Amino acid sequence: MTFAAPVETKSIRFRARSFVAFTLTPETPLSEWLESLDRWIGNSPGYFAGRPVVLNLNTLKPAVSQIEALVAELGLRGIRIYAIELDGNTVLEPSLPPVLIGAKEATAGLLMQADQKAAGRPEEAGRAEEGRAEPGKQSEDRQPEDRVPDAPATLMVKTPIRSGQSIFHAHGDVIVLGSVASGSEIVAAGSIHVYGTLRGRASAGVLGHSAARIFCRKNEAELLSVDGWYCTAEEMEPALRGKAVQAFLEKDTLRIAPFS
Repeated sequence: MTFAAPVETKSIRFRARSFVAFTLTPETPLSEWLESLDRWIGNSPGYFAGRPVVLNLNTLKPAVSQIEALVAELGLRGIRIYAIELDGNTVLEPSLPPVLIGAKEATAGLLMQADQKAAGRPEEAGRAEEGRAEPGKQSEDRQPEDRVPDAPATLMVKTPIRSGQSIFHAHGDVIVLGSVASGSEIVAAGSIHVYGTLRGRASAGVLGHSAARIFCRKNEAELLSVDGWYCTAEEMEPALRGKAVQAFLEKDTLRIAPFS
């Protein structure tokens, strides 16, 4: 007489994860917004390739049929929508991306903590947890002035950035000691410093840091952008080409000025 061995079953574990995604927020009139997007793509081909994009429709508030048409329009431009941010109880077709609510702005601090835990740095992650206190309570053995400040989150690139290369740093500033070739790009949550010639695209403050700046020793950039406000090579003043410049926001306007 034989007996079957008991089958060992394992419980399924579900874990929450967070990822950084770019957000597109269409505005009215939609035709003009799409034209502006086309100009961006024309100056930065492949910018959205392989990148997760969330479509924020809380400003536009379109009908369900319009959402389907808009997602198709963006797909024709090579933009794949991973999710739709829309308040309320709107029910979309199963063929459309899922609806998200309650999104929060990504910050360099939160991204640094997540990166430290994922990289297996128990000492740093432990200090981050240790520095937290419950609302209305004060840590018994550590006062606010005794907390260790966060380490600087600067990415230093010591070699030139070649055409086709992309540098994305969601944790702070990017410093490039060499040049940045045409057809390459730098995307940073903080400021961007290029000590050589900047011929590619540079986008600073991409996570909402409006005080970020772009500095370069020689400006031949295809595109400069700070916190979503951008200027293409065709739109720049000729007098600023080939010069040391800085780009920064001033009253929601991108300014490019000589820097010495």
